[in-house]
Order: sequence, then C-alpha cells, then structure tokens
Amino acid sequence: MIKSLLNKLGFTSAPFPGGITPDMCKWTENSAIEDCPLPPLFIVPIKQHIGQACTPLVQVGDLVLRGQKIAKSEGYLSVPIHAPTSGKVIKIEEHPIPHPSGMGLTSIFIEPDGKDERDTSLAPMQNWQDIDPSELRERVRVCGIAGLGGAAFPTFIKLLKDKRNPIETVILNGIECEPFLTNDYRLMVENSAEILHGLQIIMHMVGAKKAIIAIEDNKSEAVLAMQKVADSAENHAISVVSLPTRYPQGGEKQLIESLTGKQVPAGKLPLHINVLCQNVGTTKAIYDAIVLGHSMTDRIITVSGDAVPKPANMRVRLGTPMRFIYAQRGLENFDGIQILHGGPMMGERMRHPDIPVVKSSTGLLAISDERIKPAHQVEDPCIRCGHCSEVCPVSLVPNLLADHCRNDQLERAADYDLFDCIECGACSYVCPSHIPLVHYFRYGKGQTAQVRREQSFAEVSRLRSEGRDVRLQREKDEKAAKRRKVRDTLRSESVLNPENDAKSTAPSNIEGKE
Repeated sequence: MIKSLLNKLGFTSAPFPGGITPDMCKWTENSAIEDCPLPPLFIVPIKQHIGQACTPLVQVGDLVLRGQKIAKSEGYLSVPIHAPTSGKVIKIEEHPIPHPSGMGLTSIFIEPDGKDERDTSLAPMQNWQDIDPSELRERVRVCGIAGLGGAAFPTFIKLLKDKRNPIETVILNGIECEPFLTNDYRLMVENSAEILHGLQIIMHMVGAKKAIIAIEDNKSEAVLAMQKVADSAENHAISVVSLPTRYPQGGEKQLIESLTGKQVPAGKLPLHINVLCQNVGTTKAIYDAIVLGHSMTDRIITVSGDAVPKPANMRVRLGTPMRFIYAQRGLENFDGIQILHGGPMMGERMRHPDIPVVKSSTGLLAISDERIKPAHQVEDPCIRCGHCSEVCPVSLVPNLLADHCRNDQLERAADYDLFDCIECGACSYVCPSHIPLVHYFRYGKGQTAQVRREQSFAEVSRLRSEGRDVRLQREKDEKAAKRRKVRDTLRSESVLNPENDAKSTAPSNIEGKE
C-alpha cells in the first residue's frame, strides 16, 4: 500500500521530473483495428487543426469524391479539409464541434452515395528519395495532415528544413501514456512497415541522420514489431527504445528529456535543440500521402469506457458523428453516462454525442457517472500538502498557480511559468482536496491570451493614431513650407526689380475714349 502511494505521488525514479502511474485500463490492447461503416451523414467542420479556419470550396448540391479538397486553407498556420467519402453536399451550416463549451463552427454536410469513389488527382511519389524535400513537404500540406497525437498542429510546418536549426534526431512518439487509449499501439502492431517507411521519409525531408522509436515497456508486442522492421531496414541509424511506463511520458518535452537528456528551454521548441518529434499516427499519414497519394480522410480511434458494451479500436472517417460510432459498439442510451473526447487525463467532456470525429480525436470514452464522480468531487480548500508540485513534470508550483489564476492575478501567474504547463492533469489527479487545477490553468491561459490580444489591438490602434497625427502634422508643415517659399520668392523679385513694384503701385492714367 505504501509503495502504491509513493508511485502515485511520483517518488520513484523516473527519466523526467514528477509523473504518475494511474490505472491504465488498456482494455482494447488486444483488439485489432476494425473499419467503421459509413454513416448516413458526414458532418465535416472547416477547422480541425490549430490555426486559421478553412474556407469552403463547395456549394450545396455539389458532388464530391473521397479525398477531394472541399475547404481551402487560409493563412500559413492552416491545412485544407477533404471529403471523407464520395457523395453529395446537402448543406453548409454551423454545427457543434468537439469542445466542452458546445460551441459551433461552420460544417459541410455530406450524404454518402455508397460508392466511396476516391479522388485520384494526386499521383503517388514512389521515388521520394529523389524528390526535393520542399516538394514532399508541400504534398504533406496539400493532403491536410495535422498532428494525430491530439494537438492537431499542421505537420508541414514541423517538417521545414531550417539551416539555422538543423534536425539531428527524429523521435517517433509511440508512448500513448493516456489511460484507455490503444489506437497508436495497435497501429504499431498492425502497420509497423508503413510507419517505418514514413519515418524514413521524414528523415529525408529534414536531413536527420538518426532516429529513435520510443515505446513504453507495457507494449511489448509493439516493441517487437517495430524492432523487427527497424532491423530489416537499410538505414541502421534507426533504433527502438523501450521506456518505463509513466504518465505523462508521451509529452514532447518529457520524451525528449528521457531519450536525449536534453531539456527544451522555456519558450523554445524541440528544433532549437536539433530534435523533431512526430506521432506514429501522423507518420503513417505521411506515408499514405507520399507513397499512396491519399489525403487525410480517416484516423484510428479507441472507443472504450465502462459504459461501452464492446470496446474497440476503429478506423473512422473524419466527420462521422460520435453517436453513430457508439452505436456500432452497442451503446445507444446515454442516460447516466459522461462522454469524453480524448483520454481521461487531458480529454474534454462533451455535452452530447451528436458531434463529429475530427483530426484531433484520439479516443471516444463513455464513463458511467458512478465511475467518474469520485474523480470530480466537490472542491475543498488547499491544504498545502505539496503533492501537486511533486508530480508536476515541468517542476511548477500548481497550487500557487491556481490561486493566481482564480484571483485573476494573471501577471503573477505568468511569472510562475503558467504557459509552461502542458495541462497533463497529474496535479489534479493526486490532489486530496479535489481541486480542478488544470481548469484554473486553462482559464488563466485563456484570460491572459485575451488580455494580450486586447493590448495588442490597443497598441496597434495607438500606433495608427500616432501615425495619423504625424502624417497630418507633416502635411501641415509641407503646406506652411510651400507658403513660405512663395512669399520668399515674391519678396526676392521685389528687391531685384523695384521698378516693377513701383509700376504695380502707380495710379492708372488711361482715359477712356469719347
């Protein structure tokens, strides 16, 4: 019992600070990936990644093919959206998206025609070794690939070959430390060759000479599968490393520190220490885009939880309603059930199941109220036990941060490195007072971002106003200078030709004719 408590509080040796060992509940680890049937209606939001929303390219009544671009990217931090199947666009309107607030976003509704015909306009790049990395990177962008680990960051941006920060090591993240989720695990077991192929493409694109495939030691079958394909590869600079099972081992910065001993400085990115980290699902999608010419139209998700009669790992088309997916696993009545989008540690509660799967959907959990209530009890006052600081993988002081965020002391929260928090939820997990610490951090980040946007807007307005004042003053000075120049010119002419001045002032002697 004492050992279990020490493990929970993070007092064991670990390759990174803090961390916890929750009940992993990997009930679907032996469940092979199944294809989800096509739903009667797809709901495709025009934004499924971090960055700017896309602009629809289709209109109501248009016929589309699977993989056809139906919404174009706007701005640099954006990737296009593609049709999940062939069919007809029946409407384009706002619909709720995976967000705890229930907020809506413009979505494209597609009615499948049952043929599932694919757009073949993108030719496969079988000889990718001979193709310029910039061209491969553009293919990744065009195919709409965003990080499938849950962050949904446009992948092509991370694949930029930067001479100032050359990538030396590519880390393939196969950790999957969230409880319940096993989609990446099954992908490594069943598609190890494609993943390794995708890793080699990434190494070619960024010019890396070394790669590490990181997998937790509770995924022995995945370790064996990836080790087998790595041994058979021509590139022997690819190694497979098994790491201790510990949450949040899969965090980018924590994983890099565990494997390389390097720490990503605050406010910096892995590329600043010459490292690139990619998720295994994203790597498989890169393989599909380059070698097969397929745009991103589906992803693997875990459907699990004590309220799901038949938990499974499923290949699901993007835009499939969650209610339809749960029905495939035998769940249709949602009374007394909480729906989670993602894992239980970093996922978000959904208000209802009529929400579509998007690129960031790693899992769909259905947890009964009886099981989830112990983790969401009434908040008690902080007792200053320090457990939250012990388990924080970023070495923050969560209880003080929460106080500052709760009291809108945003500058002080920023001074306590609020934005270094990865929102892993380890602090909330061990808190004996049941304080939802991560909720306060998200609130503080949101408020700080809002204040900074307002300050930025005010600064732009101030600069615009000052620029207008300067421009008006300049125009006024230019007009005054012109008037002075005219007066000086007339004065000079008067001095040089006094007779002209006298004539101009003499009385007129002209008499009119009779």
